[in-house]
Order: sequence, then C-alpha cells, then structure tokens
Amino acid sequence: MRWLTPSPDDATVRNLSRECQLSDVTARLLAGRGFRSSEVAAAFLSPGLGSLSDPLHTGHMTEAVERVELALKRAESVLIFGDYDVDGVTSTVFLTHFLRRFGLNPRYVVPKRLEEGYGLSIESLQRALEDGKPDLLIAVDCGTGSSAEVAWLRERGISVIILDHHTSKESLPEDCILVNPHVHDPETVPWKNLCAVGLVFKFCHAFLKVMRSKADPLAAKTDLREYLDLVAMGTVADLVPLDGENRILVRQGLRHLKRCRRPGICALIEAAGLSLGDDLTPVDIGFRLGPRINAGGRLDEATLPISLLLEENSQFCKGVARKLDAFNRERQEIERGIVLMAEKAVTEEFYGDTGITVASGDWHAGVVGIVASRLARKFNRPTLVLGSENEGFLKGSGRSVEGVNLVGILNACSEHIHQWGGHPMAVGLTVAKEEVSRLRTAFNTALDALFPEGLPEPSLQVDTWARPEELTEELLAELDLISPFGQGNPDPVFALKGVEVASLNPMGKLHLRFTLKRSNGRLPLEGMAWNGKDNPPPLGSPIDMAVRFGWNVWRGERTPRITLLDWRN
Repeated sequence: MRWLTPSPDDATVRNLSRECQLSDVTARLLAGRGFRSSEVAAAFLSPGLGSLSDPLHTGHMTEAVERVELALKRAESVLIFGDYDVDGVTSTVFLTHFLRRFGLNPRYVVPKRLEEGYGLSIESLQRALEDGKPDLLIAVDCGTGSSAEVAWLRERGISVIILDHHTSKESLPEDCILVNPHVHDPETVPWKNLCAVGLVFKFCHAFLKVMRSKADPLAAKTDLREYLDLVAMGTVADLVPLDGENRILVRQGLRHLKRCRRPGICALIEAAGLSLGDDLTPVDIGFRLGPRINAGGRLDEATLPISLLLEENSQFCKGVARKLDAFNRERQEIERGIVLMAEKAVTEEFYGDTGITVASGDWHAGVVGIVASRLARKFNRPTLVLGSENEGFLKGSGRSVEGVNLVGILNACSEHIHQWGGHPMAVGLTVAKEEVSRLRTAFNTALDALFPEGLPEPSLQVDTWARPEELTEELLAELDLISPFGQGNPDPVFALKGVEVASLNPMGKLHLRFTLKRSNGRLPLEGMAWNGKDNPPPLGSPIDMAVRFGWNVWRGERTPRITLLDWRN
C-alpha cells in the first residue's frame, strides 16, 4: 500500500501553531489539509450554530414555507413521503414531529423496499392514498427524478413539495416546489452538501423565521436544537461530507445525542450496547445505531424505526428497539451467509477477473449493497452483487474502489443493464437474468481497457509524521476540536518512523494487542491491530507504522490507544 504524505510549508505550520495555540503535530495536520490562514483555521476549530447561513437563501425555500403556512391556515391534510434509510427515517420523524407542533397532523408513508423499491412510485403512492387523498404531499429524501409520479399526484389535485439532495439523469418534475441544492443553488453555497435531514432542518429554520416575524407564539417558543440529534444521525449515516454546515450540525447534534432526551434514541443506544451519557461518535452512529434503523427497511418494516423515534413511552420504545436489534442480527446472519457464498464464487470461479460480478436469485435484496462493499474492500476490486430474482430480473448493488469511477465503467456496459443509477463509488442496478454473464464479460472488458496495467494500487493518506512521545492526552484534546470525523473530514492518520513493538498478544482469533516503546520516561503506548493476525508487526525491530489515535472507552474508563492501519520495514 502506498503512503501519501503531505509536505506543508514550515512557515504556515509555525503560524497556525502560534496563532491558534496548537501543538506542532496538530498545526502540521491542519496545514496538510489545506489550512493556510489562522483565521480560517480558528473558525473551523470553533463551529457554532450562529455560523449557519440564512435558510431563506436556499433555492425555492420561501415558496415551500409559504405553501406549508397556507396548509396551516386552511387546516389541510398533509402526507409526508419518506425513505427507508437513516436519512429518510430521521427526515420523516423530524418533519412529522415539527408540523404536529403547529397543529397539522401529517400522516407518513415509506415505500416497501422489497416490493416497491426506492422513492416515489405509482405503486407506493396508490398505497399511500388508500387512507385518503391529502391536500399536500411533502417528499423527503426522494422525488427529484420523479416527473411522472409528481404529474400523477397533480392530476389528482395534490400539491407537492420535495426536499431532496439527490441528483438525477431524469427530467425535473414540474408544477411542484423542489428544494434541492444540487439543482438550484450555486456550487459555492455552504449548504450544498446537506442531506435530506439537513434540508428539513433548513426548512424548519426558515419556517420559524417567517412565523416569528409575524409574532407567532408557537414559533417563538420552539427550539430547533432539540432536533439536532436526528440531524446528526441522518447526516453521518448518509455519508455526506462533514464540512461546511454539515460539520456544524453534526458537531452540535452529537452533544444532544449524549444528553439523549428522545426516548426512542435512548432505547436504541441501550439496545446497541452503548451507555447512556457517554460521548457518541460518528463511528457509533455508522456501525451501531444506523444499522439498527436500516434493518427495519432492509427487512421490510421501514415504519418501525419511525414509530420508535416519534414515541414518548419509554417501555414501548424499549420493545421496538429490541425488535430492531433482532432484525439487525437477522440481517447480519443473512449477510454473513451471502458473503461466504460470494467469496467462494470469487475465489473458485472468478479470481482472475479484474472486476467482481456475482449473482444468485436467492440472495436478499436488502443486503446486497453491504455484501458488495465487503467484497470490494477485501479483494480491492470494483464489485457488482445481484440477487432477489423477480420476473426474470435481478436487483443488485455495485461498489467501487479508489481511482475507479463506477459510473463511467457501467456506461460502457449499459446495453446489458435494464436500469441503473448512482455515483462513482456506489450504484444500484437491475439486470435481466440472461444478461448476467454478458454483463460480467463487458464489466471486465471495460475495466481492462481503462486500466491495461492493472487497477490502481490502494493508497493510504497520511496526515503527518509524528513521534510516539507526541501522542498524548493533550493531543487528543486538540483532535477533538477537529472532529467530528467522517466523509470529507477523515479521522487523522499519523505515520510513526522507526518505532519498536514492545509486546504483542493475540485477542480472540483475529486481532492483536500490542504496545510501542516510548522515550522520555513515558509508559509504552497501547495499540490494537484489528484483523492483524495474518500480518503481525515484528517484535523489537524498527518499523514505520501508520496509525489512528483516539480514546479507548471500556467500562467507563478512557485510555489513549493507537489503531494500526499499516506497517512497513
């Protein structure tokens, strides 16, 4: 694996260290990430809600607010159409709860993943209207490419607002209010990368601003900060860049998650094996809370997490959280079985392929994306996983690797694909059963044509070189200022030169615990090598290490610990 290390300007590092009162290591890290001005760095280190932009500057937000205000005056019926992932669930919960405060009583509906697929569809809308035709439908986290479906709603006299962040190759829907920064707003706006729940926050902020200007008493006493827990969860889980306004919302939202005032989230935290009152990180959302919310939609119970997050009864919430936890375990079992079958197919039948294409009509559609991610990481190859046969078609997901644009590759194979869409690193697709073999061949041909010398070697972006003696609790306090870490603001990676492993012990069947020697009288630095059994670092010999540095929390105790990412002689 190649290590990519920046070479920041020494004068910039000195200036950042002096003006922002930071250690040299943190100053080098910031300089390596492109910070040149101490003023810009200081603003980044202290993000506050006061830095959020005027929500009414978002394209078509004023019209959306006016239409909801009209619904309020007319006491109209409102239907919120969401999505089954964490962003869609939190968006639906947020907007439903917010509008209830103001006297509207919106119904909500989420598509059935296995039967109706993603987003607005005539089938899902027909089901949604079985309980009565609403005056206004608000679509969250979907709808940008739904021209036919919006036209279908308008023919029935239903007004439509769309709060969405997806791009689409389809024509934009007409005769509706579309709020989507990727459609209407310049590239430079700080809210450009908001996901759906961030846009719901923006809408509610705009609504409060307008209503407060009219001296509305409910608006005056409504505090949007109580919804920041939902915003943090949806934003982190949707893997949008944690920069600009996303970073502000998530940083503040994590604090509200720690306080945990929402019974459904408290129950979910406990069901996930976390402790109430502890600091939560994006990793906790991404790997503990998010999968349990997603499990409902993956196993076709998408409204269950919505009812959990809207409910005030703690006992009810604990029961639902346990059910979602059971769904998640079931999802994991299904996923493990499919991964084993898919890995066997790769190693026994398709190991020489440049890209991976595996298929079985029996594989559950709700987990093929996760399976594709696992295969792509393990084999470092672009991967298509197809499953859930229905009327001769297989539904699947694709995941890519560094340096390979999956959209460009699939464009070259499109004649063998019934439907597909996505972005360079992830796609969804539907393929006729008889086309799978031809797609596999075309997929490899396109990759070989683009990479005749082989796929790009995986690389690791290192933030800065450091000495073990510099990895201290004081440094962790400074790293906390740079958090939260995630897409667009990755967890820092430190390279350590010529270090020696002092001890090395197995933990379970796959993992290793180790310690590093440190000079200046400091105790050895504790470390963890996850899945490190197959490539253990040597004892007592100087090596270079690439590591992450953070807190290890165990039974309420916090200790500094490094996590080994790679090592070399």
